[in-house]
Amino acid sequence: MSYIIIAEDERDILLLMQRKLEMEGYAPVWSTDSGTKALEKALAEPPRLMIIDVILPDISGLEVCAQVKKALGAEAPPIIISSAKGQPLDLDRGTQAGADRYLVKPFAPRELIHHVRDLIG
Repeated sequence: MSYIIIAEDERDILLLMQRKLEMEGYAPVWSTDSGTKALEKALAEPPRLMIIDVILPDISGLEVCAQVKKALGAEAPPIIISSAKGQPLDLDRGTQAGADRYLVKPFAPRELIHHVRDLIG
């Protein structure tokens, strides 16, 4: 099954992303507020794409990204990191963790969909 994982601890943002993705035909979407759960799910059943917030209550989204990319190698899904921090150093950290895109909050839903289309069609 081809699905998308969203890991986001701000419920309103998580619901916005999930609804927008589903409205655009990117279902199913599996969501959580836990980096650990997202990591476990991705390693057990690799998704088509991951969208991960940097700040999560258990482990950093950057750590989730790095672990998924390392563990799955060439089979790793594209990963979009989302964060309210958009300084050059933050973007560099996302790139170093293996992120394919970096989405700075607040963002327009069409910006999210643009990145998703670019990465998975």
